[in-house]
Amino acid sequence: MKEKTKAEALRDALCYQPRHIAYTIDAQEAAVSDAFCADYIAFMNACKTERETAAHVKTLAAQNGFVPFDAKKQYAPGDRVYADIHGKALILCTFGTEPLSAGTRIVASHIDSPRLDLKPNPLYEDAELAFFKTHYYGGIKKYQWTAIPLALHGVLFRKDGSRVDVRIGEEPGDPQFVVTDLLPHLDRKQGKKTLEEAVVGENLNLLIGSLPFGDAPESDAVKLNILRLLNEKYGIVEAVSSLLSWRSCPPSARRRSALTAV
Repeated sequence: MKEKTKAEALRDALCYQPRHIAYTIDAQEAAVSDAFCADYIAFMNACKTERETAAHVKTLAAQNGFVPFDAKKQYAPGDRVYADIHGKALILCTFGTEPLSAGTRIVASHIDSPRLDLKPNPLYEDAELAFFKTHYYGGIKKYQWTAIPLALHGVLFRKDGSRVDVRIGEEPGDPQFVVTDLLPHLDRKQGKKTLEEAVVGENLNLLIGSLPFGDAPESDAVKLNILRLLNEKYGIVEAVSSLLSWRSCPPSARRRSALTAV
């Protein structure tokens, strides 16, 4: 082997030499890392809305000895409690031995995420296709939301106050939804625009159906068929007071519907 120069030897001794992590950990550490990633992937698949996340974490908390918080009860050091905030957030606490004046340890985790929410009365028909009007939430890159499969997550509240959880597009055989985009040979004008200009928020509407209701007049026949399917499956009707979204939901006390696309 060629003998190293003084500069090379000094560089080896003093400088940081980055290496791929696979070359620096043993098999046991790699197995632990893989297990962590598998749990994280499962969590991300199960928790695509704040409601789903809160429900999942509450289940994990119960499995680890946490119980619902009771303001009238006295707790001892080591007791574990949680408070469910409208099904959209959780506060978990383990009581310590020191008074609050000695300090606390608080970890705040954000469970909300960017998505497309449905506007009030979102369903409309155009060119014999049915769409949902949306408005984006969070700092999304709008051009990334076109021509990809989307799933519908959320909660519906019927007039009688009953709640229906909605999750469409995650299981094999489920329909999926899409924000349409122009074909490459039709986007000459669009292609000259910047990414920010090419896809605007008002155009992020979701294609949800194309089949008309059998003997209905041609006007809005596809929309009517979608309303029929929604009514048969969820017992809902079109109403000014409803709010659909494609991922997050308002508090149940407001008795609005909420669905989200992710």
